[in-house]
Amino acid sequence: MSDRKFGTIGVLMGGYSSEREVSLRSGQAVAEALSLEGHRVLLIDIITDDVAKIIRQIQAVPLNVAFIALHGRLGEDGIIQEILEKLEIPYTGSGVKASQMAFNKILTQNALKSAGLPVAENFCVTDGKIVDFKTAWNYIKSTPLVVKPACEGSSIGVHIVRHPSEWEQAFKNALSYGPQVMVEQFIRGREFTSGIFDREALPLVEICPKSNFFSFSAKYQKGATKYICPAEISENLTRRIKELSLATVEILGCEGFARVDFRVDGNEQPFILEVNTIPGFTGTSLFPKAAHEAGYSFVQVCEKLLDLAYGKEIKR
Repeated sequence: MSDRKFGTIGVLMGGYSSEREVSLRSGQAVAEALSLEGHRVLLIDIITDDVAKIIRQIQAVPLNVAFIALHGRLGEDGIIQEILEKLEIPYTGSGVKASQMAFNKILTQNALKSAGLPVAENFCVTDGKIVDFKTAWNYIKSTPLVVKPACEGSSIGVHIVRHPSEWEQAFKNALSYGPQVMVEQFIRGREFTSGIFDREALPLVEICPKSNFFSFSAKYQKGATKYICPAEISENLTRRIKELSLATVEILGCEGFARVDFRVDGNEQPFILEVNTIPGFTGTSLFPKAAHEAGYSFVQVCEKLLDLAYGKEIKR
């Protein structure tokens, strides 16, 4: 395909979040696929958190459109989106407000709960203060408890607390990533993820980690987790999860693509865990797996996201 359709594509990757290495792998995969298809691609590795320097780095190259492959902070919290809008460069994925909302698990859960969607019971800390186990227990009244930073991804800083003796260390570690921490009821059951691609719910993926927890290493170490796509569950449950996924991205205002993660209990009741507005594009990433099952090649997904980026720019 000629590069005339998109012009020069800047693949933004790296960044300064705890997911930097994953982002580099996503960016390389996207750039390679687009380059092999004949597109003109520039890799832009962002290594600073200085907004002025990021602006100068992007302005230093002649970009027509940006493919955001930045995971975590900078990529999913609305910062890079705000920069690109200021520079009038169309970009893939969700806009500023949706990114800000989805990146913060507390804001996401509050919005979904207010809309009547099923989420786990939770207790939130927003001021960086340490709380004791009893305080959290009084809200949730069950164990295990899941302790997680409100603004991190890839299961970074996430702990499953099965006994009060594990509480203090887990909470302090989650707090080390920022002043906002979410404590949730642990949903016993199975884990699924639902990719949304241009308002289409893709085939579901069941996540079966070999360890007891879908940790960072379980996500990115080949062979550490078994993935079943399409998920081998009833049509009714499949339809219910897809409906909840579409409702979730609609409530948050997500665009282009997203991935919604779920736990499903023994009664086949799904609970929404979180939303990823820049799903991974690595060899073990779930969104490309689901898209492939739906009949989309990797490069078709990338090109469609670029198409949608231009469409979003036209609507502004």
